[in-house]
Amino acid sequence: MHAQRRDRRGDLIPVMVAAIVAVVGTGAILFNDFGPDNNSLGNGDGMITAAAVSRAGAIVIPSESGAGRPAS
Repeated sequence: MHAQRRDRRGDLIPVMVAAIVAVVGTGAILFNDFGPDNNSLGNGDGMITAAAVSRAGAIVIPSESGAGRPAS
């Protein structure tokens, strides 16, 4: 039989390192997406969508800019 160790602090080191890496990585991604000098509204997401649609074999039909608005 194996005796249990009383010092379990060494078992938490990999968990702490993984948590730190996750927090730093998430912070870097958020800073990159929403940080200063970044316009997150127009980053060329249309190109990514067009590539995904093309790969899926579908067709994109753009809506009119005034769709759903009453004529004035």
